[in-house]
Amino acid sequence: MTTDNFTVRPMNRSELDLVIDWAADEGWNPGTYDAEYFYQADPCGFLVGELNNELVGSISAVAYSKHFGFLGFYIVKPQFRGQGFGMKIWKAAMLYLGAECNIGLDGVIAQQQNYQKSGFQIAYNHIRYEGVGGGVVPDDIVELTTVPFEELVAYDRQFFPAERQDFLRRWIKQPNSAALGVVREGHVVGYGVIRQSRTGYRIGPLNATDEQIAEQLLLALVAFGSDAPVYIDVPDANPEAIKLAQRYGMKPVFETARMYTKKIPNLPINRVFGVTTLEIG
Repeated sequence: MTTDNFTVRPMNRSELDLVIDWAADEGWNPGTYDAEYFYQADPCGFLVGELNNELVGSISAVAYSKHFGFLGFYIVKPQFRGQGFGMKIWKAAMLYLGAECNIGLDGVIAQQQNYQKSGFQIAYNHIRYEGVGGGVVPDDIVELTTVPFEELVAYDRQFFPAERQDFLRRWIKQPNSAALGVVREGHVVGYGVIRQSRTGYRIGPLNATDEQIAEQLLLALVAFGSDAPVYIDVPDANPEAIKLAQRYGMKPVFETARMYTKKIPNLPINRVFGVTTLEIG
């Protein structure tokens, strides 16, 4: 797609490192290794806008399946905003995912009305809570690498609108992270991941069959953070998740709206205590 000297094209892996820096400048606090794991989710789904050989904007459009995709990293460098470049990048991403796809995103407050004009509807909000790492790991916590992977995949599938086995396999093995679970009678009943980010650590996901299991996992994950800031993106549609974050002194610092173009996926949101990412779902 080319208009005059402006082109929208797939970005390469090294260009995603630059876009991650843009996201950090926006205050989104990306994970230290997010570029590698996000890009592998769909190497064709990361797009850049290029003006006179300069990268001026970006978007990710990760196609998990023919029927579900997720938008993120929708950024135009400040000096190039208001000139229509963002809309051209947006249209290229929507075209890539296709009309049949139910598309999700997490929209910052300033952009939510624009997303609604493009057919997105708000499902609920994600509230980012900040706390401080440290503490003791409770009993019954296991490392996910000790759990049969097919058990984890089956459990995770309840919480996401599409299969993401390959992503999950990589996500739980990244450096400077902890991937922990609770197993009862041979079955996973909760799991969570905490990863190093530009500032402190980010938890995501944190899924659990009940609030007590979620509490055990939260304490274990926060303990990994050892005195550093720790962040978790909590769906406000799960009141128990909000109460859990508040119970341990975590404070809200950021908010987005989870939005979809088609029917809101029928997920057990009452068992989602922290979303995997705001960037690729």
